[in-house]
Amino acid sequence: MTEVTPILLSAIVCDRVIFDRITGMPSIINIVQTINAPKFPVRHDQLVFFCEMTNGHGNTKLKIRLVDLENQDRAIFEQGQSVDFTDVRQIVTVAINLMGVVFHHTGEYRFQLFANDILLGERSIMCKQVALPPNARPINPPGNP
Repeated sequence: MTEVTPILLSAIVCDRVIFDRITGMPSIINIVQTINAPKFPVRHDQLVFFCEMTNGHGNTKLKIRLVDLENQDRAIFEQGQSVDFTDVRQIVTVAINLMGVVFHHTGEYRFQLFANDILLGERSIMCKQVALPPNARPINPPGNP
């Protein structure tokens, strides 16, 4: 029997996802399409990869990868988890936190979602170098003058 692959309904990169305690419905906070930084490498404290899928059959192994298009052989981030589809009409929501991701240079990066090692889809983000305004001061961490 041929394995049936889930259908990816949405894939979003954001700062936070809040799930309502009563309904379980997600709220996506600050969609990230571009990361602007005055210099590279730059560290992003927290990103969330949010996705919704349907048409799944039983236990499915997911994998999310963040790759640099200049060097696709090396994943910047990779994490796997299993989800269980109890009904093919069910919509499964997944939110994966990425903490302290370092983007090494400007350019395009892609989040890739795999189900049972089959690529379901990708979501791109761009990193751009921007100039700080002339009167901008660096922010000191707490405890530093």
